[in-house]
Amino acid sequence: MHPRRFLLHPFPGEAYPAGLAIGGSVARRADTLSIRFEVRGNLSKVSIPSAAEEPRRRDRLWEETCLELFLGIEDSGSYWEFNLSPAGHWNVYRFTRYREGMREEPAIPALPFDVGRNPEALTLTAKFDIGKIVPACRDLATAIAAVIETTDGGKSHWALTHPGPRPDFHRRDGFALILPC
Repeated sequence: MHPRRFLLHPFPGEAYPAGLAIGGSVARRADTLSIRFEVRGNLSKVSIPSAAEEPRRRDRLWEETCLELFLGIEDSGSYWEFNLSPAGHWNVYRFTRYREGMREEPAIPALPFDVGRNPEALTLTAKFDIGKIVPACRDLATAIAAVIETTDGGKSHWALTHPGPRPDFHRRDGFALILPC
């Protein structure tokens, strides 16, 4: 499958650095999923965690600048949340249904990805095997999101769509991009 481009939108009414844009591409080929995030603009107001010497699985990455991917199987309430920090830390959680049954996904013991940085762009590129968690040849409902922390401590929430009255990346009606098998 050819990569599908995406553009994230800030939650209405939240403050965010002027001129900031978040987009990228996602592709699925059999059991391999590839994603590239691009955060562009004047990043001097964005709090970007420093690169970790030893990236590892960590909890609560969404409390800082964090890029996120949600995968749900069509016709199932279960889904996975992938958290990717520009520092290199990561985590994958499995949920049995909306915000319930959260646990770390043991089938994914490592999640390497590449981060590029310059004054006007932050890129994060990952490629991983989803065959360990997704049954063979099932379409995936996908949500792509980001939490952006500013240097003054503010936060903005970005997603493909914001279907609710407050930022909530877990809502299934926000899994707006279908990736066929």
